[in-house]
Amino acid sequence: MFGNRKKYIATAVAISIMAFSAGIDRDFVVSAAPRADIAKINVTPKGKFKYWTKDSAAKKELTEFVKDVTDEGSRNFIPKEERIAVFDCDGTFMCETGPYYFDWMLSLHRALRDKSYSPTDDMINDANEIDAAIRDKHVSAVVDAKMRDLSPKLMAGMTVEEYRDYVTAYMNTTGLDGFTNLKAGEAFYLPMAEVISYLTANDFKVYVVSGAEREALRTLLDGIIPIPPEQIIGSDHVYRALNQGKKEASKYFFTEDDKIVRGDTKVDVNLAANKVFKIWREIGRQPVLAFGNSMEDAGMLQYTLANNKNKSAAFVVLCDDTRREFGNVHTAAKMERAAKEYGWHTISMAKDFADIYGGKVRIITKHAGEK
Repeated sequence: MFGNRKKYIATAVAISIMAFSAGIDRDFVVSAAPRADIAKINVTPKGKFKYWTKDSAAKKELTEFVKDVTDEGSRNFIPKEERIAVFDCDGTFMCETGPYYFDWMLSLHRALRDKSYSPTDDMINDANEIDAAIRDKHVSAVVDAKMRDLSPKLMAGMTVEEYRDYVTAYMNTTGLDGFTNLKAGEAFYLPMAEVISYLTANDFKVYVVSGAEREALRTLLDGIIPIPPEQIIGSDHVYRALNQGKKEASKYFFTEDDKIVRGDTKVDVNLAANKVFKIWREIGRQPVLAFGNSMEDAGMLQYTLANNKNKSAAFVVLCDDTRREFGNVHTAAKMERAAKEYGWHTISMAKDFADIYGGKVRIITKHAGEK
């Protein structure tokens, strides 16, 4: 019975992917930096940047830090094995305003726009409520809890390969709402992609530590950002073996014809202090550099600075660009005040980024359905 269900899911996923392709807007012109070009970003160890403003204070602070800790003659020299840098994802080096987080919009697509999938009425009602909250810019704790419950159910039963194919199809064919000429899989902040390249060139081991779903991030970053899958930390879902049935995983023997299948619940939500705990559990070292954009990253930023045996620094990206992005000056001002209080460096999208997405990407006055 489960084998038939697996065949059904595989067929449904294949149909979904074909539906993605068939639904591409033929007038959609790819004018952002395509994934292949983002993947070619290569900043030398000395730090020759293209997408930062010439006099960027944040860039100067970062490069001075890196030069100091990689200089063997400096008292602040950090051995290569201890050069750990951690990055949040959405809003730190990737768009979170199109109109919301990547994994949330993927789930809403599955529930409301994927014609090959048949969600329950309760799923549709919850998805519509979440979608409306995003459009109204009022995502409450109740709405957040609904998405945490809904998202794993929507993809339950997919093998990890099927889920990867589904995410790939979505990111390669879906234009970001509110932007012209920008696909979901291209929506990386080019200046921050340069930072990751620069740190990698200086022998930093870079990790993503995000609240987003881990497997979605692994697919999204594959082949474009130089961070291997084992260095991507995110929120996790329950997994099962295809032939496991009702047996406990601790007592089940994984067979040759088994597959790893997604369950219908989350294991955790990797935000706030959970980021700190996962850094220790999965990395086992205290970072010396941390990058975030919200108070949900504050714990990770503080952990990087607190009682560190090495010189360390934390940076926050301010969402203060209202010309090229859907910035929020009030939120940016709040984060800037927090940065001053806690000793974080600030990166202004408006002042420090010479370009954000490249090409002819423009913002539209409002997102679809926005009041």
